[in-house]
Amino acid sequence: MLRGERVTLKQLSTDDIPKLFHFVYGEAEPEWKKWDAPYFPLGMMTKKDFEKQKKKEIKDPNPNRLYIYEDQRLIGMVTYYWEHQPSNWLEVGIVIYEPSNWHSGIGTEAMNLWIQHLFEKYNLIRIGLTTWSGNVRMIRVAEKTGMKEEGRIRKCRLYKGVYYDSIKMGMLREEWISRHKQDV
Repeated sequence: MLRGERVTLKQLSTDDIPKLFHFVYGEAEPEWKKWDAPYFPLGMMTKKDFEKQKKKEIKDPNPNRLYIYEDQRLIGMVTYYWEHQPSNWLEVGIVIYEPSNWHSGIGTEAMNLWIQHLFEKYNLIRIGLTTWSGNVRMIRVAEKTGMKEEGRIRKCRLYKGVYYDSIKMGMLREEWISRHKQDV
């Protein structure tokens, strides 16, 4: 469990599985999905299979995702995946499900907690994040955590008839340490 001023990152509680299912599959086109790689379709899953998957995830002693809680209320999740583990190349992501929680700084706080945790847990040289040019909020969160644009693949994401760029953001361990040494 990781605690910030306003948010806590922790494993999903069994009681919150139905709420998470509603966030993900409760609407045909959830608002959050319009920003979280909308060019990839959201694969459907039955409620029973979803519950089974999440109960298995809860038992994982080394999860690759934690859930964002504000005042003990589930609002989102942070995740990571290995782009290339032998070279310690790890990418992070975040989703805040309800628009009423956007533009409040919660995502930045959660991402800062997550990045700190990952740098402490793994011998990482850098942490990356990939998004698309249509998701200006995600780019802003990455910048507020200290990430820099490292690459741009132009016009490779097609969404609603418009081509967008893929944006690669990242930060080095020494940049993170330098940025946060006054916190130590």
